[in-house]
Amino acid sequence: MAAALLWSTGGLAIKLVPLAGLGVVFWRSAVTFLFLAVVLRPSLARLKTASPASVVVYALMILSFVSATKMTTAANAIFLQYTGPLYVLLLSPVVLKEPFRKADAVAIVAALSGMSLFFVGRLEPGALAGNLMAVASGVFFGGVVLLLRRGAGGDALPSMVLGNLLAALVALPFAWGGLALDGKGLLLVTYLGVVQMGVAYLLFVRGLTVVPAAEASLLGMLEPLFNPVWAFVGIGERPSPWALAGGAVVLLSVAARTLWASRAAR
Repeated sequence: MAAALLWSTGGLAIKLVPLAGLGVVFWRSAVTFLFLAVVLRPSLARLKTASPASVVVYALMILSFVSATKMTTAANAIFLQYTGPLYVLLLSPVVLKEPFRKADAVAIVAALSGMSLFFVGRLEPGALAGNLMAVASGVFFGGVVLLLRRGAGGDALPSMVLGNLLAALVALPFAWGGLALDGKGLLLVTYLGVVQMGVAYLLFVRGLTVVPAAEASLLGMLEPLFNPVWAFVGIGERPSPWALAGGAVVLLSVAARTLWASRAAR
């Protein structure tokens, strides 16, 4: 739960950093990489197990999510990213040779219906582009999960560490000239890299040793629930009623499918 709550602060912190999206990506990912490389130094030999595909897709997820958070509301960015598990359901029969069940179809249709609500009403060009970027982050999120399950036994450490390094390197030339930060900005990117990403990851891994996977997945959904709350409290950002309705449908679809899978496995 602590990990999810720390993750949920990312939307507000990203909004507060006085840089464009790719500038935030560079600093956040560079700090995350350095922090994890130092703290997990005894485990860095595991980086050799990372597949290039999972590293690239993880980096794309970071680039698209941070950019989306800068371009649209924090709520839209996180809700649409959390459609990722539905892409896993859709593609796992092909990629992982897992059976496709009726419950999967219901969850996917419901989530797609919820996604459509984010595009209802009048959208400014920037907000529309941000929503589309958030959809892409959800696709990449699902891709990371599929690739990890297929080739790395679920070990996210190599892809996370190297994915952050790659994201920082990709963002650097595009953000060059717009990376200067004052003291407040440096504190924010340090928080994002060390606490919101690094410490949260360590807490999540620790939690998985004592909490069942299904329960951990549901607790992880505290992130999209609290992310918009912090953005509202911190900067007064209000998502549209349509976005809130769509987010509720998406999260309920994912939660219901998780609960169903947990009970079916017993």
